[in-house]
Amino acid sequence: MPPRAIMDDVQNENSIEMIDRLMGSGELSAGQRVYLETLVQLVEAYEARHHAIDTSDLRGIDSLKHLLDEHGMSASDLARLLGVHPSMGSKLLKADRSLTVKHLRALASHFGVSPGLFLD
Repeated sequence: MPPRAIMDDVQNENSIEMIDRLMGSGELSAGQRVYLETLVQLVEAYEARHHAIDTSDLRGIDSLKHLLDEHGMSASDLARLLGVHPSMGSKLLKADRSLTVKHLRALASHFGVSPGLFLD
């Protein structure tokens, strides 16, 4: 399957199938790694154009709550992560207190995301 621009959902699904096969095949050669990365970029570009998810109504606190849930973390875990008093975790999640720049940096580093994800 030669790499080329994805024009429809069928081509997108075929590209995803090839990505899955490559990812499950074990050790890849240098050429296979480049091919895989090319396919991933093509799929990302197609999906960004045709299947983008509208996140304009999401607030930064919603993103934080989702990440905490995905990582099995509680408000107390959040407080420990940020190095604040244990009661601050729930205050931050209720939006009774605001995240500081230091908090944003710690969260971004911990979750591997952009600090802007937590801003409204």
